[in-house]
Amino acid sequence: MFKAASSLSGRCAHLTGQASVKFHLASGALCQKSAFKHPPTDIPDMPSCNFKPEEYTGMSKERIMEIRRQNCNPMIMKVTYYKKPVLIHQGYMQWLWDVDGRRYLDLFAGVATVSVGHCHPKVTAAAEQQLKTLWHTTNIYAYPTLHEYSEKLASYLPDPLKVVYLTNSGSEANDLAMLMARLHTGNFDIITLRGSYHGGSPQTMGLTSNAAYKYPIANGLGCTTTMCPDVFRGPWGGSHCRDSPVQTTRQCSCAQGHCMANDQYIGQLKETFATSVPSRIAAFFGEPIQGVGGAVQYPKNYLKDAYKLVREKGGVCIADEVQTGFGRTGSHFWGFQGHDVIPDMVTMAKGIGNGFPMGAVVTTPEIAATFAKGVHFNTFGGNPVACAVGSSVLDVIKEDGTQQISLDVGTYLMTELAKLRNKYEIIGDVRGKGLQIGVEMVKDKASRDTLPPEAMSEIFEDIKDMGILIGKGGVYGQIFRIQPPMCITMEDADFFLAIFDKAIHNYMERR
Repeated sequence: MFKAASSLSGRCAHLTGQASVKFHLASGALCQKSAFKHPPTDIPDMPSCNFKPEEYTGMSKERIMEIRRQNCNPMIMKVTYYKKPVLIHQGYMQWLWDVDGRRYLDLFAGVATVSVGHCHPKVTAAAEQQLKTLWHTTNIYAYPTLHEYSEKLASYLPDPLKVVYLTNSGSEANDLAMLMARLHTGNFDIITLRGSYHGGSPQTMGLTSNAAYKYPIANGLGCTTTMCPDVFRGPWGGSHCRDSPVQTTRQCSCAQGHCMANDQYIGQLKETFATSVPSRIAAFFGEPIQGVGGAVQYPKNYLKDAYKLVREKGGVCIADEVQTGFGRTGSHFWGFQGHDVIPDMVTMAKGIGNGFPMGAVVTTPEIAATFAKGVHFNTFGGNPVACAVGSSVLDVIKEDGTQQISLDVGTYLMTELAKLRNKYEIIGDVRGKGLQIGVEMVKDKASRDTLPPEAMSEIFEDIKDMGILIGKGGVYGQIFRIQPPMCITMEDADFFLAIFDKAIHNYMERR
C-alpha cells in the first residue's frame, strides 16, 4: 500500500496471516496484539529522534486542568482538542513531548505556525542573542534589527510590494489591511469567500465566514461573502480544476485549457457584484488556499479572473498568506505566486516567526502614501526580538531547504493519501499543495455528505493515541488538516500514512 522510503529500512513491522503483530504506542513502546481481519500492513515504529527532552517536574496534570477550567478564559476549554487533552511539556523540530514523556509527531505545527521546527537551534540562538542586546524599543527610534528585517522580508516579494508594516498577529495584520484598503480607494465594501477565516477581531470577524467564529452582535460592517469556488463540495468541479498533485474524482468534460467550473464560480462573483455591493468596492480578501476552511483550493484561474473584476470595481486585491506563506506550498514562496497574480497587499503571520507572535502587511508605495496621511503607531510591531526571530526564520528556510522539503514530502503525502481515498468509502477528497494538506471525510462518496463530528472525533483521538497530532477544519469540521513543521522527513510521512490507514480501518471495523 505504501511506498517505503529508503530510510525506513528495517523499521516496519509487517502483518501477515493471523500472526501476533507489533503496534506502536505514543510513548514509542511496542505492545503485542492479535491481528484482526484484513489489517493495514506496513505499520512502522515511530521514527527515531536523538533529542532527549528534560524530565517534567512541574505541577500535576490535575492541577493544570483545574486552573485551565477556573482561571483561564472559558473559551480555552471549548477549543481544547481531545477528550483526554495533550499536556505539552517540550518541543524539538517536528516532535513534541507531553508531561509524561510521551513523544508525538506534530503534523499541525501549533495551527500551521511552527514553520521551521520547534525550538530550531538557529532561531533559538538568534532570539537569545537579541534578548541579551535589546528587548524592546519602539519605532520612534531607529534600531538595526527593524531595518535589516524589513529590507530582507521585502526582498522576498515582487515589485511593487516593498513597504512593510509589522504587527503582532494575523488578525491585526488583516485589520490593518482593511483600513488601508478603505482609505486608499475611498470605498468601503470588502468581499471575501465563504468558509474563509481572516481573524477574530471585531473588524476581521466580518471577513471570517464560518458560524463557529461569529457572535450575535453587529460586526464586520461592509463585509460581503461570495460563493467559495470549492471544486469538491461546491456545485461545480471537475477532474483537473486545481493546482494540486491530486484532483477530485468528479467527472469533467472540459476541453484542454478551459474550465467550466471556473466560469460558473466567476459568474457567482459577478452576481455578488450585481446584487450585494455598491458599484465601487474597497477590496477583495482571499487566501491562496483556505486554511481553517480545510485546504480548499480553487480552479486554477479563479484568482486571476477575480482580481481583474475587483480592480475594475475600484478595489484592491489582498492575499492572506498567514497559512500559505514562507514556502509552505512548496512550488513557491508565496501562495499567490501559484495563481500567477500579484496582489496589492499581502498579509502574513504564523510561520513568519516560527511561533513568535508577529505578523506583517506588505504593500505598495502608493497605498502606503495614502495611509501616511494620518498617524499609525504600533508599540510592539517591529519589536527587536521579533525582528531577530523573523530574520533568522528567513535564513533557516533558505539554509535548511524547507520549501523543497514541503514540495517533496507534501507531494508524496498527497499521492499516497489519494490511494487511501480510493481504498476507503469515507475519504471523499485529498487536496493541497506542499505541506498544506486537507483530507475531507464523508459518509459516502456518492452523497458527499459530511462525516458526523462524533465520527471525526473517534478517528482524531485514535490518531493521537498512536502518537500523531493533526488538525481539523472546514465549515462542518469534516476535514483533517495536515500542516506540519517544514522539517519533516519521508520517514515521518510513511509513519503518518500507516497510522492514518490504521485509524480509518479501526473506525470502519467499529462502524
